[in-house]
Amino acid sequence: MPTFDVVSEVDEQEVRNAVDQAAREVAQRFDFKNTESSIELGDGVIDMASLSEDRLAALRQVLEEKLVRRKVSLKVLDYGTVEPASGGSVRQRATLQSGISAEKAKELNKFIKTLGLKGIQSSTQGDQLRVQGKKRDQLQSVIAALKEAEFGLPLQFTNFRD
Repeated sequence: MPTFDVVSEVDEQEVRNAVDQAAREVAQRFDFKNTESSIELGDGVIDMASLSEDRLAALRQVLEEKLVRRKVSLKVLDYGTVEPASGGSVRQRATLQSGISAEKAKELNKFIKTLGLKGIQSSTQGDQLRVQGKKRDQLQSVIAALKEAEFGLPLQFTNFRD
């Protein structure tokens, strides 16, 4: 039976490159001078800090521009709340989302069932979803429907087998 997997992955190298580029741009730009703005990549998180909330918003925009240029979906970022830090500055943490959670997998399974295609089955396997069908054309229509729908996370389709 033809199958494919639905996954949600983050290209860590591209994220690292985007954060490095954003940090270099912030260090050189005049409007960030003396604002103590910084952006750092941790283990699955991006920490941003600046002197004021508007500079933090500008820092976030620079990061998003670099991510988009490197073809990393902005859906992988889950922004936390803006927190006050020492010296009147503010900071924010963005968590990188990878993998499909159990609740999102249920939502995806339900969506695939509501398509009403005969012979299509989907099952959760860890942090990915396996979709099986009798015909290749039906699987391709499932992929098209999943691409059009909005689930709040970037989806990739791998392991397409006949």
